[in-house]
Amino acid sequence: MNTFLLFVALIILICVFLNNASFKVGMPVLLAFILFGLVLGNHGLLKLEILNFGMAEKISTAALIFIMFYGGFGTRWDSAKPVVTESALLATVGVILTALLTGVFCHYAFQWDWVESLLIGSVISSTDAASVFSILRSRKLGLKNGMAPLLEMESGSNDPCSYMMTIIMLSVVNGGITAGRVVWMLFAQLGIGALLGCLIAQLAVHMLNRISFATSGFDSLFLMGVAVFAYALPSLLGGNGYLSVYIVGIIIGNHELRGKKEMVHYFDGFTGLMQVLIFFMLGLLAHPADLGRSILPAVVIFLALLILVRPVTLAVLLLPFGRKYGLRQIALLSLCGLRGAASIVFAIVAISGAGVLQLDIFNIVFCIVLLSIGLQGSLIPFAAEKLGLIDKNSNVMMTFTDFKDETDLQFSEFVIPSGHHWISKQIMDLDIPKEVLFCMIRREDGKKVVPNGHTLILEGDRIIICTKAAKSVSECIVKQETIPVGSEYVGQELRHYPVEKAQVLLVRRGEETLIPHGATVLRANDVLFINNSI
Repeated sequence: MNTFLLFVALIILICVFLNNASFKVGMPVLLAFILFGLVLGNHGLLKLEILNFGMAEKISTAALIFIMFYGGFGTRWDSAKPVVTESALLATVGVILTALLTGVFCHYAFQWDWVESLLIGSVISSTDAASVFSILRSRKLGLKNGMAPLLEMESGSNDPCSYMMTIIMLSVVNGGITAGRVVWMLFAQLGIGALLGCLIAQLAVHMLNRISFATSGFDSLFLMGVAVFAYALPSLLGGNGYLSVYIVGIIIGNHELRGKKEMVHYFDGFTGLMQVLIFFMLGLLAHPADLGRSILPAVVIFLALLILVRPVTLAVLLLPFGRKYGLRQIALLSLCGLRGAASIVFAIVAISGAGVLQLDIFNIVFCIVLLSIGLQGSLIPFAAEKLGLIDKNSNVMMTFTDFKDETDLQFSEFVIPSGHHWISKQIMDLDIPKEVLFCMIRREDGKKVVPNGHTLILEGDRIIICTKAAKSVSECIVKQETIPVGSEYVGQELRHYPVEKAQVLLVRRGEETLIPHGATVLRANDVLFINNSI
């Protein structure tokens, strides 16, 4: 057991260190973990028998739940809304066309059985958002014509349909399925998954806005539970759990939530670890001796996807939208169709769920993913520049809901008390620094005002201002002191509290937080936050 824990700890530490390297070179670190898994795996140099396909299916399914949830949670709806129609077509009809065209190609190119050809087409029919945006974000590449939001929405939402196609083809492989059963599976997968996803998301948002978590970080744990529940319940009822999880993620992620910044950071790291786990398992389960037999069909299928299947699918679905998507756009979107974590998971599902397969689907998918991320992914920045589709005035980060958390703006709020010298003055007449911007004023009657220079300040106004965040905030040393029961300072004004060469930043009184001043009267159990930087 200790050896296993040491092994897991090393994997996590290597993941953390290599992640920085991946951002510098613009290539997903996941490739390194495939090779790492190959060395340590069941059939590698060390031949560690630590995983089988049954165990891998359970682990990878759980990992993909969180990857799908965060794919939705991190999608910025305002940026995605203009391309939602195209994205929905690519994530549904596009996936089905990709699976069918790939299956037809495999059948005629290799003379494979129809069912298994369509099964491998279904397994690799979705694209990987994490791999694409790892490259775009590391290079800070903004793309023209709203292609970044389109890629984010398509690749983030097309896994459920790929999973549905995989499950249907597995049912055909195992026999006993009828046309009526296929129709019901389609309806149940999409209908139940979407309906329960919407309901669970609304309930989760309602609870998050009303529950006050006693311990920091429990809101993120709550969302983890929601994500698992959103997958498990629809799956038990015959629905598509991955579709439900994605819908839950996108609805929750586009609501204003307390502590959202911390949630984003938590899930960013956690889903990164889940992706590492999936790719590491791919290496563990791969059989190097069989890769030689799988590499040729994998290369052919990879090239067919790149220069035939995906371009044809994109052309059929996007050309009707007019000049917005020309041949250059379709060429770049085709190149950005990387295969990744979902294809690996569905290959494991296929191996575990099928009886006897003639094709070595797992090793074929292994080679396709390796080629897709390693070769195809490295060409994206070069191709975007040569095709003239880089928008230097666009920020790819705006595609994500955490964009505002990566800016250097700080919002603050205060109330104008009775007798304040700003009352009845226009904003333009106030003696305030030019770096301070008045964003909104909420009047006592609840009316909201977007202020300008001529706006009058009234008593009771609740003013929200925007300033630039401090760069040297780490230099501030903040300590806490509690006023004990029976202290001589209970009932005294704050100005009498001994804080030489220091400043009381705020006072926490139970659930209430006060911005203090000299006349603030202290009470027992008040917690003082003191800036003691000098």
